Amino acid sequence: MNKITTTRRLSTAALLAAGILSSLALAGCNRAADDRTAGQKLDTAIAKTDQAADNAAAKTENAANRAADKMENAANKMGAKAEDVAVTAKVNAALAGDARLSALKINVDTVDGRVSLHGFAPDADSRQRATELAKAVEGVKDVDNQLQVGTK
Repeated sequence: MNKITTTRRLSTAALLAAGILSSLALAGCNRAADDRTAGQKLDTAIAKTDQAADNAAAKTENAANRAADKMENAANKMGAKAEDVAVTAKVNAALAGDARLSALKINVDTVDGRVSLHGFAPDADSRQRATELAKAVEGVKDVDNQLQVGTK
């Protein structure tokens, strides 16, 4: 064996020995910092997992509650719209059933039970009659009669 090969082997061995010694030193440091048993470490890991699961469950529950609230609000709005549509239909039917008003084109709009009448009435009595008929319909809270007296 020549001198260069021997020197390289010695250098490699020295580096290997230094690496082993530093690994052992670090391992000793870690043990001094955490002298819990494997069971204690496992208990800690389980506790952390349980906490994370509880947090996730709480977030999921909050999201589900928000979604349920939004669905309920949407259902309430749809219900209110359906009621307004029904009121509009009933007012139109009442106006169509009246001899003086049946031939007229009266637009009926309903929002939250408040009816608006638009169009033309042949005279003031017909205009007033339209208000009375609309007010008599179940579900009508108020009538805004914007009918104009006269012809178009």
